[in-house]
Amino acid sequence: MITFQLDGQSCSTRADINLLQACLEAGANLPYFCWHPELGSVGACRQCAVKQFSGPEDKTGRIVMACMTPATEGALISIDDAEAKEFREGVIEWMMVNHPHDCPVCPEGGECHLQDMTVMAGHNTRRYRFTKRTHRNQDLGPFIKHEMNRCIACYRCVRFYRDYAGGDDLAVLGAHDNVYFGRAEDGTLENAFSGNLVELCPTGVFTDKPFSETYTRKWDLRGAPSVCVHCAVGCNTFVNAREEKVRRLLNRYNDEVNRYVLCDRGRFGHGFVNAASRLNTPLCLSDEQPTPVPTQAAMAQFARMAASGPIAGITSSRASLETCFSLRSLVGPDLFSTGQTQQEQTCTELAYALLRDHPGAIPTLHEMESADAVLILGEDASTTAPRLALAVRQSGRQNAFLAADAAKVPRWMDAAVRTIGSETLSSLFIVSPAPTDLDGIARDAIRAVPDNAARLGFAIWHELDPTAPTVPDLKETEAEQANRIATVLAAAKKPLVVSGMQYGSIALMQAAAGIARALTRNTSEAGLSLVLPDCNSMGLAMMGGAPLETIMARAKAGAIGTLIIIENDLTRRLDPPEIVDLLEAVPNIVLIDHTATPLWQNANLVLPAATFSEDTGTLISQEGRAQRFFPAVFPPAPIQASWRWVQDLARALPSKQGTPASPASTNLSEWKNLDEVIADLGKELPVFAKIINAAPDASYRLNGQKLRSQTYRASGRTVIRSYISVRDQPPPTNPDTPFSSSMEGAYRTDMPAALVPHLHAPAWNSVQALNRFQQGIGGPLRGGEAGIRLFSSATAEGKDRVQPSSAPDIPPPFIPQPDTVLLLPEARLFGGEELSMFSPPVAARAPPPDLRLPTSAALQPRMTLHLKGYGPETLPMRHLAGLPDGVALCPPHMVAGAFRFPQIVRLTPDPAEGEET
Repeated sequence: MITFQLDGQSCSTRADINLLQACLEAGANLPYFCWHPELGSVGACRQCAVKQFSGPEDKTGRIVMACMTPATEGALISIDDAEAKEFREGVIEWMMVNHPHDCPVCPEGGECHLQDMTVMAGHNTRRYRFTKRTHRNQDLGPFIKHEMNRCIACYRCVRFYRDYAGGDDLAVLGAHDNVYFGRAEDGTLENAFSGNLVELCPTGVFTDKPFSETYTRKWDLRGAPSVCVHCAVGCNTFVNAREEKVRRLLNRYNDEVNRYVLCDRGRFGHGFVNAASRLNTPLCLSDEQPTPVPTQAAMAQFARMAASGPIAGITSSRASLETCFSLRSLVGPDLFSTGQTQQEQTCTELAYALLRDHPGAIPTLHEMESADAVLILGEDASTTAPRLALAVRQSGRQNAFLAADAAKVPRWMDAAVRTIGSETLSSLFIVSPAPTDLDGIARDAIRAVPDNAARLGFAIWHELDPTAPTVPDLKETEAEQANRIATVLAAAKKPLVVSGMQYGSIALMQAAAGIARALTRNTSEAGLSLVLPDCNSMGLAMMGGAPLETIMARAKAGAIGTLIIIENDLTRRLDPPEIVDLLEAVPNIVLIDHTATPLWQNANLVLPAATFSEDTGTLISQEGRAQRFFPAVFPPAPIQASWRWVQDLARALPSKQGTPASPASTNLSEWKNLDEVIADLGKELPVFAKIINAAPDASYRLNGQKLRSQTYRASGRTVIRSYISVRDQPPPTNPDTPFSSSMEGAYRTDMPAALVPHLHAPAWNSVQALNRFQQGIGGPLRGGEAGIRLFSSATAEGKDRVQPSSAPDIPPPFIPQPDTVLLLPEARLFGGEELSMFSPPVAARAPPPDLRLPTSAALQPRMTLHLKGYGPETLPMRHLAGLPDGVALCPPHMVAGAFRFPQIVRLTPDPAEGEET
């Protein structure tokens, strides 16, 4: 720590930061535009000018840019110096010369960083009376709205998009003060993180297009802390709602997870909560038609169903822990299914076991950014876990940072560090069947089918640990690749191995875990990360249950009278003949879901569930972090949380207990709120005992008050409801959260991090207010950690864990066959995930399904797949450079013959009319 003087006050700060960070951490209000904690400093806007003095005798001083000046011991700094204030005021006035001053109609109005900085700099009079420069705006796709006339040329957008996120289709064009930030021509921004321009842009050049479609002022939005439900990474979000409709999602800072950045699927995939596919009333099957019924009649119908035999339950890896546990409590552990196929469940349970027993580190996303050597084995993380892939992209800069350290250039001086590191190689290795977005920064990108990738992984493991299994029939080129990768990994101080279950390969994950375990011989910081498919896949792996095949067998044996399916589209997991068999074998189907899946019209009883934006619950990310989400919307009855529907079903059962029809837990009927569910979950399954600490409970009060979910600037309830009635209505309440649903309540910058509903501080109305909530810029929040890890980094206990007793099975090498292809599921950022496809802007970004074949295959306009259990499926064909021979890629769930894991299939050209295949 060092000490410096700021306007006569002594302040302590870190030695490796710049003066702008030091002033902000000291609580000072110093305007800035181009600087960002994640992007570093380039000194483009000249707005953070301060006066620096050489010593107590220096009365003149000199103006310096705080973002480009290191904080040093004994520095004498003044923000309030008259000359510095005049300089900042002049800079902002020139920046605003061509700005349209359209705050009343700008979507950023009310939380605009430019507004805050203009006031902070003291510019309040417009003297410019000449013609303003104007630009033509571009159509940048369904996510981003473009208004170039508001630009002040801070360069944040291109620095983030190109330098940080790796995009290449956004640039700065022009010269002098006539610059243009956009594409060479109109078109959709292609990078997976383009939506972050909305929050990074300090003006209103890039705004949220879906949000702008419905007029809403920011201060009328209700906010709630939440967790992204579109993959297993567990990014933190803010949900904003008005008139009981979700209007947008924003990034919620978590120092260890997503920090300042969200992927576009997570940011724009929330549209399913407002979609026409929402279920909003109980339905009973009458004359083979779903018919709306009152809740009481639905419960009576279930009571009659329960008499037909034992009740089984199928849950989902996208349902909360509390929902899964409630169903388990109702049907009992023996008749409780995870809703996963045997192969999927085996993979998720293996991932849990490998991570839990790994003797090294289970790194957070932030820790991954500092990995100095990375191996991605058989996983396209850019599509299955985009935010993780972005963290890996940042790790590629470690060699550049080392070069900058040697040249004594501070790491926060971004442009200089990138120049110094422009010729350094990253230490990233990728082994995958198809090209990925990270290939451009990889030292080596190796194309291999899953089995061959696993074999290469086992060979690397053997290079690192001679006691590991030897790979038979290894080619010379593969042996050389294994040696080269092992050498780099062994020399690293913080190596990282990433794999996952994209291809359902147990061997891939075992090889990745073996490599990471072998690396712990050199360093305890050797990390292992395994990518899982859904937001609560890890939670279900920890809870356990029967696979779908077990439920299918019981149903065919006539051992199930009623089957309850919660938040699970079985058509994505079972073949069509299996769905037909299930419907025929089970007399009664009860479906609890918020979205109409293909099975809803065949269910005897449908109950409308709340979504993540309307409910409170807990999810466990793929790194074992339990996190709580809270409601921003209060849905109308009868919509309610899935676990409350399960509780209603339990209460509707016949009073006689112990019969096959009524195995419900006695505690289930007595739960009053979510906190009681969590308490019972921790008692019955001790592995979840710590989730009670993921967030404060519903009884939490700050200064004796609930927490307000709206800012103090909210217009008032009567105005929001004026289209219905001007009579005031009491705000809705929820027993499962510590939030009030209005602007009444407490709010502080040091409130628990898991409960921060929005960002706002005096003089800071934009998302840049985050600096007032952090212990240090870019560091943890003042309110502590959001969520809690159930298993984490290397410990003494972990280092003593023994090697697995059974040797893994090394697959034989893949050999292409002339009459078949190995069909691999092609993960897509847009189009592959279940819920986000109900969001119109995401659906607009989803490319049409096609079949991708290696360039060695003869090009045909269309090809026909012969999928097991589905029949033929005809798709347009495209060549994909680099794809191994004998392999085809197809997006699962986007074709009529959905499949989940690799399979050998017959592939034929689409026959001409009148010919047979």
